[in-house]
Amino acid sequence: MSYTKFGEFMRILRVQHHEVMGDAAKFLGVSTPFLSAVENGKKNIPAEWFDIISAHYSLDEKQIAEMKQAAENSKTQIKITLAKSEDYQREAALQFARSFEGIDEDTAEKIIKILKEKT
Repeated sequence: MSYTKFGEFMRILRVQHHEVMGDAAKFLGVSTPFLSAVENGKKNIPAEWFDIISAHYSLDEKQIAEMKQAAENSKTQIKITLAKSEDYQREAALQFARSFEGIDEDTAEKIIKILKEKT
């Protein structure tokens, strides 16, 4: 079975707390198949889960940051709102989306470097 980074994070928490997936599904208020789909990257991670998981497992700030980073690394889709974008921003976003699947590692590293310099 293939877990996302978030799925791995959750599995480790469950093992450490002697819980099974059904236990986590219950305190999250979802079905076990839904939780499984989230952990496998087939469903998005509901935003309200961060607070629920943090409280249930008494996570510290470092663990919460780790959980949120794992969730970021597990995203299978992102949404960019272009409504208030300038024409050049819209063009850049659309060109990136069209070219995304063909980007090699070297190009990705260059893009990341440029974007990090802007933040």
